Amino acid sequence: MTTHSKNIATENDPRWAAVVARDPRADGQFVYAVKTTGIYCRPSSLARLPKPQNVEFFDTAEQAQAAGYRPSKRAAKDQSDVAAQHATTVAAACRHIESAETLPALNELADAAGLSSFHFHRVFKAITGLTPKGYATAHRSRKVRERLADGGTVTDALYDAGFNSNSRFYEAADQVLGMKPGDYRAAGQNNDIRFAVGQCSLGAILVAQSERGVCAILLGDDPHQLVCDLQDKFRRANLIGADHEFEQLIAKVVGFIEAPALGLDLPLDVRGTAFQERVWQALREIPAGSTASYADIAQRIGAPKAVRAVAQACGANSLAVAIPCHRVVRSDGNLSGYRWGVERKRQLLERENAAES
Repeated sequence: MTTHSKNIATENDPRWAAVVARDPRADGQFVYAVKTTGIYCRPSSLARLPKPQNVEFFDTAEQAQAAGYRPSKRAAKDQSDVAAQHATTVAAACRHIESAETLPALNELADAAGLSSFHFHRVFKAITGLTPKGYATAHRSRKVRERLADGGTVTDALYDAGFNSNSRFYEAADQVLGMKPGDYRAAGQNNDIRFAVGQCSLGAILVAQSERGVCAILLGDDPHQLVCDLQDKFRRANLIGADHEFEQLIAKVVGFIEAPALGLDLPLDVRGTAFQERVWQALREIPAGSTASYADIAQRIGAPKAVRAVAQACGANSLAVAIPCHRVVRSDGNLSGYRWGVERKRQLLERENAAES
């Protein structure tokens, strides 16, 4: 291809128009690389415009790097500035979503942010770990739980949270609350939860089960404290001490702790926010004997910047070993941040590694 034809091809590419205009709405949709300097930039970069025949377009920065290009020094500073701008933009969008009576349309949020709908959606999910719609749902769910916990009526709670009809709320209630709204308002008053406390090599263990499945596996040093923790989680539920049949369930959990090769296949009653449940599902996909970093999990759920939120979701897990948050480690491989103690985490990993070797 001649220099003239390369010029024509680039100038006729709509991406070149975005580069010439330094359009921030195109950021995140592609990058352009300059063959004569070996660098790549985002479309809105303030770098001097190259000659069209020297430009090559890539969908992502990773593709440009794989082709041998490197980010310019200006690009590195731009990326830092953009990250700060994106954080501010997403925070404003979150406030808008939280204060709106109904979920604003995606294009409305994107226009307010000065970004394309595609790029805004991508940036929002990268920072919060949720789509704008998912964030709105999580916010409404939290408002419903808070209002019901404060003794508000179901009707007041659903309208305060932005559900504009009873039918829409009750369709989502089981997923949002894990039980009927009236039962949640009574802190699980109409729910039977069977539990048993036992001992294993890691100390005391409590296993609890609702009608939907195992809802808690707690580890600790003090059996009484574990029961108190269960009571705090289900303040008005009907807690029923174990019978012989239920003790077989706790024996199965203890058996898995002592010998991970046995496996653990239990019906679970998982209750968390949309983001937490995405994290917990990713944890269950980590094979025994393997580990992943918090950053790895954030990447797997499509929220690479939500590392801190991933760590918080791990800390909120009430189903020890069934949802294996002990398999998540720091990026340098060191152990930290285990709800039931780092030493228990170490022992669980050592047993799994021994079973796999």
